[in-house]
Amino acid sequence: MSTTRQDSQKALVATYQKAATSNKYWLSSPYVKVNPYKRSPLTGLVIFQTSEASKVKVTVPGKTAKTTISTTYKSYTTKHSIPVMGLYAGKTNRVKLTVTSKSGKVTTKTVNMKTAALPSNLAKIKFNVKTAKTSKMALGPGNDKLTFLVRTTHQPFGVDAKGDIRWYSTDYNQHVFKQLKNNHILRLAKKNNGAKVYNEILEEDYLGRVYKQYDLSTETHSANAGNKKYPVKSDEYTLIHHDAVQLPNGNYLLTVSDGTENMTSRKNSKKRYSEDTIVELDHKTGKITRVIDFKKILPASMYNNTKLTGNSRDWLHMNSIYYDQKTGDIVVSSRNQDMVMRLNYKTLKWRWIYSSKTKSSWPKAYRKYLLTADKGTPYTGGQHAAILLPNSTSTNQYLQVFDNNIAVTYGDKKTSGKYSQGITYRINPKTKKVKKVQSYGASLGTGNFSPIIGSNRYLYNGNSLLDFGYLSLGTKSNIREVTKNGDLVYNLEMSNLENKGYTYRAERFSLYPDNDGSLAKTYE
Repeated sequence: MSTTRQDSQKALVATYQKAATSNKYWLSSPYVKVNPYKRSPLTGLVIFQTSEASKVKVTVPGKTAKTTISTTYKSYTTKHSIPVMGLYAGKTNRVKLTVTSKSGKVTTKTVNMKTAALPSNLAKIKFNVKTAKTSKMALGPGNDKLTFLVRTTHQPFGVDAKGDIRWYSTDYNQHVFKQLKNNHILRLAKKNNGAKVYNEILEEDYLGRVYKQYDLSTETHSANAGNKKYPVKSDEYTLIHHDAVQLPNGNYLLTVSDGTENMTSRKNSKKRYSEDTIVELDHKTGKITRVIDFKKILPASMYNNTKLTGNSRDWLHMNSIYYDQKTGDIVVSSRNQDMVMRLNYKTLKWRWIYSSKTKSSWPKAYRKYLLTADKGTPYTGGQHAAILLPNSTSTNQYLQVFDNNIAVTYGDKKTSGKYSQGITYRINPKTKKVKKVQSYGASLGTGNFSPIIGSNRYLYNGNSLLDFGYLSLGTKSNIREVTKNGDLVYNLEMSNLENKGYTYRAERFSLYPDNDGSLAKTYE
C-alpha cells in the first residue's frame, strides 16, 4: 500500500477540518470551495454552523425538473460540512441550501459555485439524447443518479438525462470504476495522465478525496487488447485488465495475468499466457492472499490449442467477475472461450458452465456441469458483464449478460457480427437447462454490433442499462435504458470519441449514495 495521494491531500483535509471547527462560518456567510480536492471539478464543499441542530437539503438547479439534482443530509447537527455534486461546467451554479431545524424552522441560502469549462477532450464529445422518458428512468431520489461512462482510458464522467456532463474526474481511469459497500468508489488509475501503466487502485469519494491507494507490481501487466479487424492503438498497459469486485470481508478480487507473458525466461516459449488469473487483494495490507490460475481448473486443451496473440496465449480473456453474496459463488465471463462459468470461490467446486463447445469435446469430469440451452435460446459469443440478478434462487437462477455475439471460438458463426444484445437467462441448476427470458438489441442489427466491449446493468426499478460500447471502430458508443418489457426509455448516442475513449461499461450510480439508502445499491 501507499499513502502518496493521501499525503498530497493532507493540507487540504486540514484546511476543511479547521473551517468546520471555526466560529467564522455560518449559514449567512458559509465557507465555499469548488473542486475541493483538485480532482473533481464539478463538485464543491460548503461548511457552516447553525445555532440549532438542523438538517440540510442541497439543490443544484438543472435545465429541466428531471435534471435538477437534490439530496437531503438527514442528520440533525450544528456543524455542517456539505458535499455538493452535480454542478454544470463553465458556469456559475446557484446552489440552494434549505436548512430545517429540529423545531421546524426553515431557512434558505443560495451560494454561487463557479466552475471551469470542460477540458477540450471532453468538450469535443458529441452527445445526442434521442429518447429520455424520465418518468420511467431509474434516476434515483432527487434525480441524483447519473449515467457514468467508464472508458477504456481517459477521464470517467457522468451525464444526466439530457446528456450534460455533471461529474468528471481529472485523473484518467481504465475499466474499473465501482461503487463499494461503504459508498466510496474503487477505480484503476495511473501515477499521472502521461504515465504508460495503470497500476494504482484507488478508494476515493466523488469529491476526489483518496482514502486508500494500492500500488501494483508491473510484473503481471497486459497490453491493451485488440486485433487486426478491431484495432486498439495504444502503448499503454495495465495490471488489472478488466474487473475488480469486493468480497464481504472487504478484500478485492482482481482479474490479472499470471506473469508469464513478460518472463524473460519464456521469451521464446509458447508457455506465455495472459488474462487468465484471479487474485485476492487484502484491503488492509495490500498483499495478495490468494491466486486462482484457471489453467489449473480448466482442461489443458483449452490453453494449449490457442495460438499466440502478440506475446502470449490470450486463451481465456476473463472480462468480468461477479461475487454472489448468498452462496459465496463467483460467476466468471470468458470472452475468448465464449463461455460463462459459475463456481464456488472457497472450494472452486463447479456449479455450471455455459458454453456451446460440444459436450463430447469436454473431459468427462466436466460434462455434468454443462448447461444445455432450450430451443430458441442462444449461446453467447464474446460476452461481457455477466451477473446474477437479485431475484435468483436455489432453483431458478437468472443470469444477465451483454452478448456481443461475436464467435471468438465457439460462438454461433451464423449470427456472429449481425447484432449485439443484452440478454437474461433462467437457469435450472438441477436439470442444467437454460432458457432465454428477456433480450434487447437484436432488432438494432449491425449498426449496434459491438465486437469487443459492452455491458448490461440491472437497475433498482427493474430496468436494464445497456452499453453498445464499440461502434464504428470505436468512434461511437450507444447507451440505452430499457424496461423489463423491452420499452426504450433512454437512448444516448455518443460520437467524436478520442482514441480509446469509447465506453467500456455504462453504470447508473448515485452521486449521494450515503443519503439514498437501499436505492443506492448497485448490481455488478
